[in-house]
Amino acid sequence: MENNLEYKVQYADTDAYGVVWHGTYLRWMEAGRVEWLFQNGIRIDELARDFGIVMPVVDINIKYKYSAKLMNNVVVSTVVKSHTSASVTFEQIIRIKETGKICTVAEVKATALDKNGRVMRDIAGLIGLKNDQNKIENTPKNPVV
Repeated sequence: MENNLEYKVQYADTDAYGVVWHGTYLRWMEAGRVEWLFQNGIRIDELARDFGIVMPVVDINIKYKYSAKLMNNVVVSTVVKSHTSASVTFEQIIRIKETGKICTVAEVKATALDKNGRVMRDIAGLIGLKNDQNKIENTPKNPVV
């Protein structure tokens, strides 16, 4: 299931020239993953508070393609690309809403840790994915590069 999160670039997201600072894209991707989980019935605040479960990022592969600028509207598209028993890999694409130009393409791998810091071996079940499939056949629309 694809989730799209829209955001208007603010002054605090940019450098002195009005160009989005490279680290800002990571923050937007985090928001996109949290929203994907929320739309799929998972609240990360409840996971942490009630069960002691956290979902840290363990690997990121990001390609920067085009710079967003102050007051652009961007769309963060998030889908699950694949998963194992211990991790889930999200594909995330950030685009300029008005033009469709791709700013970043990223694969972000996360795991789930219990309250003792041990890796949970059923992350798929935790976030509602089927355990019997290793690849999700759901990709973002128009992943033009």
